Amino acid sequence: MKGDLHDPKALIRESYRIDDITDAQCRTIFLAWALDVPQGQDVSALVKILLAQHADEPADHPMTRTLEQALETGPAPRRRGGRATRLA
Repeated sequence: MKGDLHDPKALIRESYRIDDITDAQCRTIFLAWALDVPQGQDVSALVKILLAQHADEPADHPMTRTLEQALETGPAPRRRGGRATRLA
């Protein structure tokens, strides 16, 4: 195992080591990390652990911002009406 239990491929850890990494690159890295989370695990809990592990990193680092955004709740799902719903 290259990383640890919460970041097995060390994707998040390595993102903090990349000079001049962008928000878009961090979102792509986060998506790759999230796709590897085993089904049934609480992603929010894992993100909180990763934020705690990297608390010594700058607060304005793009990966820190990406992890914080992952904890935000999105808008409530809306009902889709019309023909598409009737045919589904």
